[in-house]
Amino acid sequence: MNILIATQTYDLYLNGQGTFTVHLAEGLAARGHQVSVLCPSQLGHPIHLITNNVDVYGLKSFSFAPVYEDVHVTLFPNSEVDDLMNIIRPQVVHIQDHYPLCRSVLEATCKKRLPAIGTNHFLPENIIPHIPLIPASSLIEHFLEQINWKLVLDIYNQLDFVTAPTETAAQILRDQGIKPKVGVVSCGVDLERYHPNPVINRKQLRQKYGLDVNDILFLYVGRVDKEKQLPILLKAMVQLNQPGVQVGVAGKGSYLSHLKKLAEQLSLEEQVVFTGFIPGEDLPALLNSADIFVMPSTAELQSIATLQALASGLPVIAADARALPEIVLDGEDGLLFHPNDAEDLASKMAVLAQQPEKRKEMGEVSLEIAHHHQLNESIKQYEKIYIRAAQVHNLV
Repeated sequence: MNILIATQTYDLYLNGQGTFTVHLAEGLAARGHQVSVLCPSQLGHPIHLITNNVDVYGLKSFSFAPVYEDVHVTLFPNSEVDDLMNIIRPQVVHIQDHYPLCRSVLEATCKKRLPAIGTNHFLPENIIPHIPLIPASSLIEHFLEQINWKLVLDIYNQLDFVTAPTETAAQILRDQGIKPKVGVVSCGVDLERYHPNPVINRKQLRQKYGLDVNDILFLYVGRVDKEKQLPILLKAMVQLNQPGVQVGVAGKGSYLSHLKKLAEQLSLEEQVVFTGFIPGEDLPALLNSADIFVMPSTAELQSIATLQALASGLPVIAADARALPEIVLDGEDGLLFHPNDAEDLASKMAVLAQQPEKRKEMGEVSLEIAHHHQLNESIKQYEKIYIRAAQVHNLV
């Protein structure tokens, strides 16, 4: 099939949406489909690249800094989109968000009466903390949430079919009153890339990123942004107060400087290491060098980073929030803690720090759960969705 994917971010390391979209596009191309991606250019000016058999068109864009670092947005891209749609001539269109580029793509798609699919990666909690000059107020936050959901539904209610990565994410859309049917398709994890690797030199990997070679390592991987609730992890380390334990925070983001200052204030300079961005070639090995994965975020619709940790055979400690309990089963592949509760998190960390056999048992269950989220299976599910949508439109 000739498939067009439109997205705000197309980058393995920028955020979950970008990671998912790259995996989907390249996976579809590897299965013989003609795949094109439209996204805002990270360079500002239009670009066209062919990457792993995917035609990537970066449209003219403007930087969204300082509100959101590393993000570019298109403004009024209708004419560019129309021209590219005529060149690409897709059979099915798959949008990933409700932002300006996807809005223009959907408008062009409707004009051509093509099947339109959409996946939702959005939660208001991922946007509102980045809006400047907004005072902390539950009333204001509620108002902004409602505006954001209206913008989402204005677009997604025009689609033929909508997907979400978990049942929790799907139910959130249903609760907001979405009209099209919502199906659940996992973002998936590449088990050929992420798996236990006993030949990894744990000592060498830890030394490379400034981590202690002997400590029990609790590892977080992901964006270092406000909604990830990382201060709770640092405060839990103070509560834990246990020698021979270290936290690694792997990633970059707008909250990094704040978090480093907090670590200094809490006298955690030796126990918390900020590794910075981890290149893709090192990430599987870094996961293999850790003992426990931690995800304190309360705004996850699935968490690809957590799936990667499970696939690496790690037990996981996660916040009992949003979709995380769908992949972190309390007492089986990990432990859940009360969201934003440093004392409860510390108690769960103590349990796994002191019980290596429990870590091993949970890691084995992690592998079983990851097996149900194989990336190849997710791609096959999307193939079926595209074919059904095209059949409805009499295009196959």
